[in-house]
Amino acid sequence: MLMFWIQFVLVLGAVLIGIRRGGVSLGLIGGLGVSLLVLGFRSAPSEPPIAVMLIILAVVTASATLQVAGGLDYLVQLTERMLRAHPKYVTILAPLSTFFLTVCCGTGHAVYALLPVISDVALKTGIRPERPMAISSVASQMGITASPVAAAVTFFLGFAAKAGYPVTLVDIIMVTMPAGVLGVLAAAAWSFNRGKDLDKDQEFQARLEDPDFRNTLNANVTTLDQKISTTAKLSVLLFFAGVGSIILLASFPELLPLDHKGKAVAMTTVVQFVMLAFGAFIMFAGNVKAKDIAHSSVFTAGMIAVVSIFGIAWMSDTFISANKGYLIETIGTMVKTAPWTFAIATFCISAFVKSQAATLAITLPLGLALGLPVPLLLGLMPASYAYFFFAFYPSDLAAINMDRTGTTRIGKYLLNHSFMIPGLIGVSTSTVIAYMISRFMF
Repeated sequence: MLMFWIQFVLVLGAVLIGIRRGGVSLGLIGGLGVSLLVLGFRSAPSEPPIAVMLIILAVVTASATLQVAGGLDYLVQLTERMLRAHPKYVTILAPLSTFFLTVCCGTGHAVYALLPVISDVALKTGIRPERPMAISSVASQMGITASPVAAAVTFFLGFAAKAGYPVTLVDIIMVTMPAGVLGVLAAAAWSFNRGKDLDKDQEFQARLEDPDFRNTLNANVTTLDQKISTTAKLSVLLFFAGVGSIILLASFPELLPLDHKGKAVAMTTVVQFVMLAFGAFIMFAGNVKAKDIAHSSVFTAGMIAVVSIFGIAWMSDTFISANKGYLIETIGTMVKTAPWTFAIATFCISAFVKSQAATLAITLPLGLALGLPVPLLLGLMPASYAYFFFAFYPSDLAAINMDRTGTTRIGKYLLNHSFMIPGLIGVSTSTVIAYMISRFMF
């Protein structure tokens, strides 16, 4: 028992230090944690999550190629046209747009180009920008668990395969997609009338007396004047063709060749070579330079995720494997009796770990060790997003900075910020619905 708590403090300390230092620190310090567990406590090291890392690497490389080819710019421009065509419904359409933009691209970082457009549309329509801005930032991260090419989804796919449970990519999306959409709609519905209208907001009206502030509001923000090349449009079609090919092969495994064991090639392997192949198609079609891919923001963020998962998943899995008996004996019964408590634990971890894939890398092995079935863990998957809680994630900070009216903000008491209630409504709703769908499906 004493050794368990010493190791627990070690693992928790490694996670907290990694979070505090940011970037790839989570992976590096996770590797240090593995070293201490193995050499200091004589624990047997678990297998590193190689398959998951390779999936993320392949998907991120294809997504980064899409970005360099101009595909993300094209998707943002299409979204802006829709928002400006229906400005009165920006509080509903904007978060749905950011949600599906993430679903398509596999990363929430695509939202940055869209946030100033959302703010501009709301402002020129007389709608308090906080209403669509806050939920749009939240929705962009909620879309991760519903994206077939997101790191969190591919990690779950690899985890389920390793656990020996036949959960397919289609199964995951069938649970998380409707749950995510309904969660976003619930949070958007609450946001529709939040706060005072701008003409009744005394603080905003007082700031209008400053001519510099008025000039800021009059700035024109748009992507519609940006010329999109034919190759950029083609890159989007190719990327979606890659995603569609994965879904098709997952739906009809009889199309796949057999491996040396006489079984269809694993989908974890299929995702890797299909996304790399279509990334190559995009590179050739758009004449994309390889060095530009490596320097893109999507590639950088993806590589950070790979390193983080490498260290943190390896450390947490080694710790859980070494203490599996004690964990089952102490908290296994409670979690089995009230499985929703595991969702709370996942949510709390995610509040500090700024990655849903990294959160799942910590929690899923623990859930499996506690005897929770894989379908149940799938139903609780939306709870892996909670880093809106402290409003320190880049998309939240970007929403605050890009709202020229100042209505999207962090409050005086830190936690009373614009993203708190939309986030809690969206995540709790999607988690409950995903749990119900998973119970029905399995």
